[in-house]
Amino acid sequence: MAKEMREPIETGCPDPFQYMHPMMRRNFGMWDYHEHPRPGVLLHVAKNGDKMWTIKAGTQRILDVFTLRKLCQIADDYSDGFIRFTIRSNPEFFVTEESRVQPLIEKLEGEGFWVGGTQNSVTTLSHTQGWLHCDIPGTDASGVVKSMMDELIDEFREANMPNRVHITTSCCQINCGGQGDIAINVQHTKPPKINHDLVANVCERPSVVARCPVAAIRPAMVNGKPSLEVDEKKCICCGACFPPCPPMQINDAEHTKLSIWVGGNHSNARGKPTFQKLVASGIPNNPPRWPEATAIVKRILKAYKEGAKDWERINEWVERIGWPRFFEEVELPFTKYHIDNWRGARKSLNSSTYIRF
Repeated sequence: MAKEMREPIETGCPDPFQYMHPMMRRNFGMWDYHEHPRPGVLLHVAKNGDKMWTIKAGTQRILDVFTLRKLCQIADDYSDGFIRFTIRSNPEFFVTEESRVQPLIEKLEGEGFWVGGTQNSVTTLSHTQGWLHCDIPGTDASGVVKSMMDELIDEFREANMPNRVHITTSCCQINCGGQGDIAINVQHTKPPKINHDLVANVCERPSVVARCPVAAIRPAMVNGKPSLEVDEKKCICCGACFPPCPPMQINDAEHTKLSIWVGGNHSNARGKPTFQKLVASGIPNNPPRWPEATAIVKRILKAYKEGAKDWERINEWVERIGWPRFFEEVELPFTKYHIDNWRGARKSLNSSTYIRF
């Protein structure tokens, strides 16, 4: 008789201890110190002398079932059957004997999973799910990640940066994939084009009006049919109206660009968390390799690597040298698009008569 399937538990995260390596469970909260033998490998030593090596590898970020099976097989053969994934889809394997570290590294890299991403390295880019899951993508975020990591793989495999570097990408201008040291986000530059003949049949107009974060959409009658209209003076071209109303098409091969932001940091280790700032806009959204965006990111990383002090994050480096010098170092122009002047930013604008930099 077939066993009845267990009802899903939706009261929070599952118990993590059932998936932990036995040594991790045994020494939970009892680790004494850790070391960094090489990029991609961490050694944790418990107070009772137990040692555990963690080996981190990179993936293509979007994981198909064949890749998952391959990684799980490696875990069975080399890591006592235990594996976990980071938020950036990096698999981590665990061994309790130093002699097993190198064979595991050789197996992973032989299968195309480069080992790295620890300490002062460029970690695997994280991104929103693009056309795979998201309902308002303006570009293929996973494609940007793959092409960019192909160029930055040496910085992933080494630990030569002043501090860790988190890079994120977002396939929509609402930016659920941002807030990194460097963020590559889509940038719509024109309000949506409305197909008025379809709105009444496809869209629930009150939902569309409510979805707009700046109240730029309102009901209208067009050619005798119920439709919607956009106040282009208010519209911030975010694309939030497209999911509840596909006839409000905003993605456009000519007017959808990429932008790059720097300085986002969730940490409060040495200072307050910081928001990212726009440094480049209007970058061509140029698949399949996005060379223009990749070139700018590489210039930012080069200047940061050469100019930052040890353990400075990108936001701390920029704060120390100042924004004028940052734009000089990375060879980017300062334009009117860098000025925070949209009407919702009145509180953040400098209302003093003095000019401050």
